[in-house]
Amino acid sequence: MPLSAFSCLRELNSLNREFGDDALGRKIELLRFLERRRLNKAKEVGQFHDILCFMRAWPNGPEILEVTERILEGFANRSDLRRFHNQLEGSGIAGTVISYRFFHPTAEWLAERWGHRLQIDWPEFENAANLESFLSILVSYAETPALDEYDFGAHVWIERMKNPGETDAVFLIRSFKALHADSFLQEKLYEDLDPPLRLLPGADTPSRSTEKFPTKRITWQKEPIQNQRPDLKAAIRSSSFKMNKLGTGQARRAVELARGTMVARLRDLDAFAYADPNDVRIADCGGGVQVLLTGVLPKRRLLLESLYGFLLLKNGIPIGYGTGAGLFSSCEVAFNLFPAFRGGETALIYSLVLAIFRRLFDADTFMVDPYQLGQDNEEALHSGAWWFYANLGFMPLEPAALRLARAEMSRRRKRAGYRSSISALERLSQYPVFLELRRKRRGVLGTLNLAAVGLAVTDLMASRFGSDRKGGTRQCAMEVAHLLKAGSLNNTTADEREAWERWSPLVLALGSVHRWPRKDQRALVEVIRAKGGHHESDFVPLFDGHQRLRKGIQRMAESG
Repeated sequence: MPLSAFSCLRELNSLNREFGDDALGRKIELLRFLERRRLNKAKEVGQFHDILCFMRAWPNGPEILEVTERILEGFANRSDLRRFHNQLEGSGIAGTVISYRFFHPTAEWLAERWGHRLQIDWPEFENAANLESFLSILVSYAETPALDEYDFGAHVWIERMKNPGETDAVFLIRSFKALHADSFLQEKLYEDLDPPLRLLPGADTPSRSTEKFPTKRITWQKEPIQNQRPDLKAAIRSSSFKMNKLGTGQARRAVELARGTMVARLRDLDAFAYADPNDVRIADCGGGVQVLLTGVLPKRRLLLESLYGFLLLKNGIPIGYGTGAGLFSSCEVAFNLFPAFRGGETALIYSLVLAIFRRLFDADTFMVDPYQLGQDNEEALHSGAWWFYANLGFMPLEPAALRLARAEMSRRRKRAGYRSSISALERLSQYPVFLELRRKRRGVLGTLNLAAVGLAVTDLMASRFGSDRKGGTRQCAMEVAHLLKAGSLNNTTADEREAWERWSPLVLALGSVHRWPRKDQRALVEVIRAKGGHHESDFVPLFDGHQRLRKGIQRMAESG
């Protein structure tokens, strides 16, 4: 063995995606050597950790899996990790601090589980002065004379107000939760303050080193990873997988894993933060690949589209995540593979995700929005995300965008090694791209201005109710119940009744529902109830199958 730990790391990195028997033995030898040696730079520690994560997800034998898991489980105790823990802050590696401006639901989740390790990052708190104006509504009224008189500053006041047994972050988060306001207002006020938090590391705090979903069977990687670019349409149609609903215990563990996976990577995703443990499914795609799907709590669902989050697993290890929003027989998919796992069957896994959403929403068109391509997204822009999708067959529909795309593709064909400039990618990323399994059509997500639907409802509510939106919503609900001959809503669930209230102004804004045949009115009742049902995916086929409703919403969207 060479004496240099760096030389071993460099060799291990070169063998990371080699899976023959010779490579296996050498990888184990290098891993055991590096397990006992200290690396000399923070970057090297991070690289070693990423190699371990990849080998754990794509192991080519039981011995290498045992070694990688042992090293990762003890990674927080490495002397080089402790030496460089400040430089590795935010890396998600076990033993390092997580610093991020989490939204209120995630901050509350962290406070419930690891409150004793959660702190406000006061030096980074730009809005600390604004917090002072909130203090009088966070505490008892009898404390307000002191707040009116003493200008201690938010930091000192919070230290004085909190219980000795709670941290400043826990005090702030719980105080906002206790406000006499609904959860939407609580979160809005908290997120306008945007407090930065620090989660100190502990044995069970979220980390990339230890995250794993229980799996009964490991798929050993004996052959080179398949990185060929598939015929995406054919791959979607031919993909096979088993989809199962998870029981309560497993579903809750899946949601916890998804939320922790985001925390460890300094991200926050509504589809996980508001995940409904009663609507969690797992798609077993073979080859060690699984996709966890999480529906959204009824109270937090979008008015129109049906939204699901997904967590990608390889042999139980989270390797990526994203969302799928379905309506109009189409699906907007956001897909992200974590950096340590890029290059590992990316296109194949993406085709499986699309196949899953094709089944879930009966979608024949897929859309990727500009953010995923690089608009206001430096990571996607510099990684050439636009080309990933273009190479798989996604193209823009707008004529101007199509001309730009074809010109760039022509340059690439004519010049070997051609790389699109950042400015070219910036122009291309201004437009969504689409993949059609059947025929091109305009009435899909990405071509419809659904904001115009909300604007039509605003015009209705303004003309009839003005500032009395709450009373107006109740009035609309009663009118629509009478219009649709829905009778009493007493036999519906609380979630179905809330969906009814939310949809009632929209039904009236359509304007023509009173002229619909009775069977279409009855079908509309079922559509609305499904929006508040147990599985939001049930809403999509009912909506898409209701031709009058679908065309009415499409006209509203196209009029904006």
